[in-house]
Amino acid sequence: MAVNKCIKYSLFLFNLLFWISGCIILGVSIYLKVSKNANVIMDEAVPFVDLLIAVGVIIMVLGFLGCCGAIKENRCMLILFFIGLLLIFILLLIAGILGAVGEKKSQVWVKESMAKLLPLRDQKPDVQTDLQKLEVEAKCCGLINGPSDWGSTVPSSCNCVDTAQACQSADGRQVYSTPCAKFVTSFMEKHAIIALGIAFGIAVLMLFGMAFAMTLYCQIGKRDANTA
Repeated sequence: MAVNKCIKYSLFLFNLLFWISGCIILGVSIYLKVSKNANVIMDEAVPFVDLLIAVGVIIMVLGFLGCCGAIKENRCMLILFFIGLLLIFILLLIAGILGAVGEKKSQVWVKESMAKLLPLRDQKPDVQTDLQKLEVEAKCCGLINGPSDWGSTVPSSCNCVDTAQACQSADGRQVYSTPCAKFVTSFMEKHAIIALGIAFGIAVLMLFGMAFAMTLYCQIGKRDANTA
């Protein structure tokens, strides 16, 4: 019994694209990780870059296994590829469910991560600089409690230049009263739908990949049994 060439080369093409996408994800995530413009505060609160690096590496390994398994008609590689896709599919499913129902928990997690940086006056200069950049961009001040997170000296980055925002008096001037933790949690909520959509799309592709891999695996097994 001959192996279906259409399934074989469809699986190879699928995995080649899968491997290329892994390379792109890995390359972009490494660039973001080493970028000089990376913000320490956002990295601490939303460490998605490390997760992207891990995802990129896993996708590259699985894509390689799938390509080799398809071309060489190697059942061992195909079953490893299938198991890898199945595990990632289950993890994506769990992550999607938790992300959809765990909004309040994510807010608590962000606050707990940022609380590690308090008091701000004791942080390294680069951390303080990154926070001040975030304060100017997000029109916020401090991390958890507002301007009081800075202690007695509130930096100029907190100056209330936009009177439409909530402000309060500190050091004889008006400063933003909204803590930056609200900006970070809002950022996460806005991008949650996009992340869930991407995860859903990847999960659908994985279902096709698993179907192709198992079909080819069974055909190779039947061929080997008939030729034995």
